[in-house]
Order: sequence, then C-alpha cells, then structure tokens
Amino acid sequence: MSSIDRYAVIGQGLGHSRSPQIHGLFAQSTGQSMQYGLIDVPAAGFAAAVRDFFAGGGRGLNVTVPHKEAALALATRLTPRARRAGAVNTLAPGAATDGSALLGDNTDGAGLVRDLTVNLGYALTGTRVLLLGAGGAARGVIAPLLEGGVGELKLHNRTAARAQRLAQEFADLGAIASVGDAAGGEYELIINATSASLRGELPAVPRGACGPRTLCYDLAYAASETVFLQWARAAGAAGALMGLGMLVEQAAESFLLWRGVRPDTAPVLAALRV
Repeated sequence: MSSIDRYAVIGQGLGHSRSPQIHGLFAQSTGQSMQYGLIDVPAAGFAAAVRDFFAGGGRGLNVTVPHKEAALALATRLTPRARRAGAVNTLAPGAATDGSALLGDNTDGAGLVRDLTVNLGYALTGTRVLLLGAGGAARGVIAPLLEGGVGELKLHNRTAARAQRLAQEFADLGAIASVGDAAGGEYELIINATSASLRGELPAVPRGACGPRTLCYDLAYAASETVFLQWARAAGAAGALMGLGMLVEQAAESFLLWRGVRPDTAPVLAALRV
C-alpha cells in the first residue's frame, strides 16, 4: 500500500473534472504529500466503491453528481452544515480504521458564497434570488444563501412538489418559497443547481425571471459556455458565469477538513483560467 495519502473525487461521468488539478495545486502550494484521483461509478456501485476506497486506506473523497444525497446515508457522523443540507459532498474517515465510520460534510454552500462575495465582490444582502433545482446541489447552497442575507429565495423545479417540500424544510432560516412557471418578476441572481448543463440541456426557467439586472450563475462548469449561460446572454442578463470559482472554493474547504490548512485559492483560480 502506498505511504502517500490518497484522495479522490467520486461521481458519474467525470471526464470533465478539474478536481485532480485543483487539489494538486493546493498540495503543491501548502507542501502536502498526497495523491488525488478519479472514481467514476454509477449509482448502483457507489456505496461499495466508497467502502472499498476507505477500507484500502483512502483519506478523503469529494462527492459529485449524482451521489450527494446517497453519500448522506453512508456517513456515520455529519457536520452541522451537512446535516442542515441533507446532502454530503465531502467524506473523511471517522474513528474506525477499517473504513466503516465516515464523517460527512457539505462545502458547496460555503464555496458558492465565498466565490460570489469575495472573488466576484457581489453583495448578497437583500438580493432577490431564484434557485433552479431541488436535488443535492440545491440542498447544499440554500442555508448559506439565507444565512448570507439574501432578501428572498425562490425555488423552481420541474417537479413542483419537490421544490415545495424543500422550501418548507428550510423555512425556519428566512424568506424562502417555491415558484411555478411564472416568475413573479425579475430576479437579481439566478443560480442553476440542476444537472441539465452536464447533459447539454437547458433547465426549466420561469417566464420573466431574467432581465437586464440579472446575474446568472451555473454551478456546473464545462470547457465551453453551458446552454444555461448561452440562454442567459440571449435573454439580456447583466452577467453569465460558470461555477469554476465555486468549485475551487468548495475544494479548499474540503482540503481544510482533510489536511488542516486552507490553501490560497486566488493563484489556483488564475492558473485554471489561463
């Protein structure tokens, strides 16, 4: 067995993943000795792959589409933000040495808020926000957005009942509700938390949601602009951004959990954008 600590991202369809590059740059800048790889596995094989990884000495996993809610069920202990989200995107070993005890965390929301407020200088306070989707990615960002001071958060999903249930689950944190096909006016920020972009599809967006004051942010990232961002530009949005900054920031939060040090993200973002 290798003496170098092993980490990986686990998901399905990981050909586009930049996580190994990001964590490689983090390790280099912080002087950490570690390896970071890819585990591409369908839903049916997820639990076994996770258990095998940690039983074999693995030290941490980033969890991506479509496994974030399944990862919640595997964790034997949760951080407060993972428990609140009801989804896990980061796994680390628990007390047991055989891989049977796992700590689950969710760094997505912290990564998104930091990218918006620190990297982009976007003021969330009082902002009217529309969040598209009701799966694991959406779950991870709701609480941090509400705690970050957004004025109003509306959820829209193809299955309206899922958005309604999610809004009820987080209602104690602030002004959150589901919205149907009519947006009820223009939003200042629209966040795509669906997996549609990964399939080259446009998510369902309520009529009239996007206007000249709207920033559109896709949590997904790709080699070229996603269909959602192309739609946003055609709709006259003030800005259209992919989630590369969020990816780096949430990765830094995972790195902190695993290694005890938070890397400087600015040089990594600069290197990725070259």
